[in-house]
Amino acid sequence: MMSGSFSSLPSLVVMAIPLVVGLIIGFISKKVIKMGIILAILAAVAAYLGFINLGAVVQEAKDLAAKYGPIALSYIAIFFGIVPLSIGLVIGIIIGFVFG
Repeated sequence: MMSGSFSSLPSLVVMAIPLVVGLIIGFISKKVIKMGIILAILAAVAAYLGFINLGAVVQEAKDLAAKYGPIALSYIAIFFGIVPLSIGLVIGIIIGFVFG
């Protein structure tokens, strides 16, 4: 192994990978939060106008969480097992969330 490289890749490239992944995660999480807020506002307006019953929405949300929650958690665990957790990932998530 050569000095300053990792598997024949320069160390700068190896350090940039978590940063880029963090940027993508931050950008996507900001978009998901925005969509969630918009959907919550739309649900509140629709419930106020009598178009939907929030009790039915809550029950459906619980059913979806029970059905897909464990699958999502296992994929998240696999993802964080693959991606090296580093300060570059954290910085990338913050930058992607703030500027995304």
